[in-house]
Amino acid sequence: MPRSRRPLPIVVQRPRARQKKLQAKADATGNLNDTTTTMNADKKYLADLSATCEQKAGDFESRQQLRADEIVAIEKAIEIISSGAVSGNADKHLPSMMQKGSSLAQFMTASSTQSQDRVAKYLAAQAKKLNSRVLAAVATHAEDDPFQKVKKMIKDLIVRLMEEANEEAEHKGWCDTELSTNEQTRKEKTQAVETLHAEIDQLQASIAKLTEDIGELTKAVAELDAAMAKATKLRTEEKATNTETISDAQEAQTAVAQALTVLKEFYAKAAEATAFVQAEPEIFDKPYKGMGAESGGVVGMLEVIESDFARLESETKAAEASAQKEYDGFMTDSKVDKSSKSTDIEHKTAKKQDQSQALTTKNEDLEGTQKELDAALAYFDKLKPSCVDSGVSYEDRVGRRKEEIESLQEALKILNGEDIA
Repeated sequence: MPRSRRPLPIVVQRPRARQKKLQAKADATGNLNDTTTTMNADKKYLADLSATCEQKAGDFESRQQLRADEIVAIEKAIEIISSGAVSGNADKHLPSMMQKGSSLAQFMTASSTQSQDRVAKYLAAQAKKLNSRVLAAVATHAEDDPFQKVKKMIKDLIVRLMEEANEEAEHKGWCDTELSTNEQTRKEKTQAVETLHAEIDQLQASIAKLTEDIGELTKAVAELDAAMAKATKLRTEEKATNTETISDAQEAQTAVAQALTVLKEFYAKAAEATAFVQAEPEIFDKPYKGMGAESGGVVGMLEVIESDFARLESETKAAEASAQKEYDGFMTDSKVDKSSKSTDIEHKTAKKQDQSQALTTKNEDLEGTQKELDAALAYFDKLKPSCVDSGVSYEDRVGRRKEEIESLQEALKILNGEDIA
């Protein structure tokens, strides 16, 4: 009888690969959420900063206009004091009048002192109202210093205010330029850092997936090699067994055929001999046939045995042909599958190498860009004290300076003998 064939091994894919894929997907989703949260926070910070810068710029423009008005008013006061009505007449008439008599000099001195007292009181009141140290200092000097010295003090104050205005205008322009450039740099570097983080996360996820795929494919190729080797071993053993069985069946059929020939010849001769040598009276009613003619006799048994061996040969040959065909099909499919998986391994390995190199480059780019962003943020912190967080707004400083100038103009009117409106 043919030997039963062993079933070929079936490669079953384990669920571990799916679990790894799900875990990698979960990790990638978590990284994306973290990157999105950071990006949203940076965008809000940038929007707040832009609003602050715009407000500061508006404040500075208003303050510059106020300072310009202040300078115009002070220049007008200088013009009034320097005019012939005040300075010229004082130089022209006061000396001669003093020479004419001490009474007139005393009168003029008293008049000047009275005007200075009014100026001092007025400036002191305005200083208190405006909380101005400048006006308070001028009020003190206006009360104690001579007339000409008070005028010089006002001129010096105007010069100083003009210098401050120019310096502040230059500083404002510098601040606007630096803040605008810094804001653009921070915006660009922030976007670049966010983009690099996203690209790095994507590359890391892809490399992890490729590594997992390469491992699974390598394992599958190894299992295919093992299955093909095992199938080849089983096929070799099975073929040897079938070949031996077919040979034995053929040999047995030959031997049984020879035995049948001998027996058939013997029984034929025996029947012929017994049919002609019997004398009268007959002893036997029929010729001698021995056991050959009986049902289930030796000849019949040998014929059954010969048929069994013939059937064994036929079935074994059929089984061998079927097993060989199945083996050939399995080997062909396995080789195609192995070739496909090997090609995938080569492609995925090359892709992994390219992405690993790209990841290294992206990490280097991220490190450099992050340093540039940190430098821009540090520089912005240095700019804030003088360009953003100045304490008093530009409008407040300009407004206070304008009121100080108006107060000084009113003081000059008092010195010139004009009434305060």
